Amino acid sequence: MSEIETWRALLSERSGDEVVTKALVRDVQLPYGAGTMALITLDNGFDHTKPNTFGPRGLFALNGALSEIAERTDLAAVGVTGKPFIFAVGADLKGAASLTTREEALAIGALGHYVFRRLGELPIPSFAFVNGAAMGGGLEVALHCTYRTISSGVPAVALPECFLGLVPGWGGTQLLPRLIGPAAAIKLIIENPLSQNRMIKGKEAYELGVADAMFEPADFLEESLRWAARVVNGEVAVERPAHDDEDWDKTVGDARFLVDMKLRGASPAPYRALDLIGQARTASRDEGFAAEDQALADLLTGDELRAGLYSFDLVQRRAKRPAGAPDPSLARKVTKVGVVGAGLMASQMALLFARRLEVPVVLTDLDQARLDKGVGYVHAEVDKLLGKGRVSSDQANRLKALVTGSLTKDAFADADFVIEAVFEDLAVKKQVFAEVEAVVSAECVLATNTSSLSLTAMGAELEHPERLVGFHFFNPVAVMPLLEIICGAATDDATLATAFAVGRTLKKSSVLVKDAPAFVVNRLLTCFMGEVVSAVDEGTPLEVAEHALDGLGLPMTPFALLQLVGPAVGLHVAETLHEAFPDRFGVSENMAKLVAAGKPGVYRPDFTLDPEAVAIFSGGTSPSTAEQVRDRVLAALAREIRIMLDEGVVAAPQDIDLCMILGAGWPFHLGGITPYLDRTGIARPRFLAPGIASVPV
Repeated sequence: MSEIETWRALLSERSGDEVVTKALVRDVQLPYGAGTMALITLDNGFDHTKPNTFGPRGLFALNGALSEIAERTDLAAVGVTGKPFIFAVGADLKGAASLTTREEALAIGALGHYVFRRLGELPIPSFAFVNGAAMGGGLEVALHCTYRTISSGVPAVALPECFLGLVPGWGGTQLLPRLIGPAAAIKLIIENPLSQNRMIKGKEAYELGVADAMFEPADFLEESLRWAARVVNGEVAVERPAHDDEDWDKTVGDARFLVDMKLRGASPAPYRALDLIGQARTASRDEGFAAEDQALADLLTGDELRAGLYSFDLVQRRAKRPAGAPDPSLARKVTKVGVVGAGLMASQMALLFARRLEVPVVLTDLDQARLDKGVGYVHAEVDKLLGKGRVSSDQANRLKALVTGSLTKDAFADADFVIEAVFEDLAVKKQVFAEVEAVVSAECVLATNTSSLSLTAMGAELEHPERLVGFHFFNPVAVMPLLEIICGAATDDATLATAFAVGRTLKKSSVLVKDAPAFVVNRLLTCFMGEVVSAVDEGTPLEVAEHALDGLGLPMTPFALLQLVGPAVGLHVAETLHEAFPDRFGVSENMAKLVAAGKPGVYRPDFTLDPEAVAIFSGGTSPSTAEQVRDRVLAALAREIRIMLDEGVVAAPQDIDLCMILGAGWPFHLGGITPYLDRTGIARPRFLAPGIASVPV
């Protein structure tokens, strides 16, 4: 039995539900007398909303097309492109999750290598015409071709495997470093996936050297064929720099240090990817691809992939259909936005509203100096966007014109949406909304960016409390994808629908949250931080408590997080939760002393420990081990989540998971926090409804 037949027999049961990406072949006469090209179009039969993917049947289909092409002697070249707007986005994730044995995992890796490498080992040149999104195995198809063109309109080029707990397993770790160098390859294979799965666009891919030529979308295929003809005729010679310099090992070593700083060894996939990239300098193609097969087999059958796919499902599906959101048709149109306050958070919001909603945004504050500083911040950020080529000169001028300032709230008279970002004090916020309500229309939405205060109390004295809604951003506003939308006791559906519509336009993932102290993310982070600080107050060395949870791969340590949000803010939220739940949330006297001393945290600006700050926390007589600190933190989180679900703070455990992934940086590779606590036996009883523990994809 041939290798292909062995793989077919082994994988046939895993491809029954696969949406097959077909390889449609047609002959194209290249211009300039260059001869005939067999052009393969990858197409699963659906529109761009269901991208091309590769499961076993799709790989066999492409292999069949290549076998027919290999038998022909009349061809000058082979080309591969995708259906409109989509090239291909990689492996069929649902099928990948169904693999149960290492033998099956090895087979899918070897099959992908066998099929894709045929494109680069034909006796005639092959061309990838990347007309749309190219991710994972889709990008690897292109890398196997002799030459590549790309459309300037391509919205997403990526190798996101490490984001999911895998490695690029069909040639990516071997071919990409040799093509663009190890540093640029590490950026695409490791750094971008670990930075909220960042994608690059077609222009950037071309500038990195991933593609040899770039053309505009309108006539992309025609221009690509002309360019290919000139290559075939010898009129165009593609020159690529060699990448076998002595810095290769140092580049990989430096990247390993940065991954350690970020993950502290918690996720195996980025480390396996670095090993493979390091090997790519000297390994033969057979050796490199075999090593990819082994890595893929190990990771495909591990728990991390299932956890990563659960996280992926949350951010790709549940985030797009928020549980409990009202009928979108109830949303009111927003033609002008008001922002109360002109501090950093308010200025960030103003810029985001202007960029995404493209409507006038007016800031107010107590004095001209603060106002000028806030508007000046927005204009300076627009200039940065212009300098990076993110906006054109005309767009920059329009954005600057949209954002203005006013010392009076009369400027809000014709606003449809007004949000406050003032000091976190209930009395101050109530006064702000009383002043705003006096000048705006009866249908204007009033939004608060409060991180912990009660909306119901905030709107108690309003004439129209039904139009007050929580609209809680996370810092930095432009980067953090989560938006907690809080429904007060009186908030009506039209207000909620408008809030969700605005959130969607801002390109945020919105989660509906009940009006409860500190909502979701801050409540759980305060619970987390409170247990760590309590352990230190009791006598645990700060360095021990600080690193007790390193094994989870959290984005930052507890006291680094405190440094980011500021001890005063952390203390205020702790006090709010202590007032609401005195039996579960305490207030650290040492934390209060840290705030009173004016310390920004326990670290100096150079991120070395500040002895004076550390001394504030010394003196306890009951130290804990790192393992004890970890266990108490996770147990407290499990208890608090159970209570939050019983209280109906969110609709389901998945919403807790989504909030923590998008708002607190809970590691993607762990899956959501609730299945992690359930999987590790910390949570009793189980959080998850029947079927969820199996990780839906």
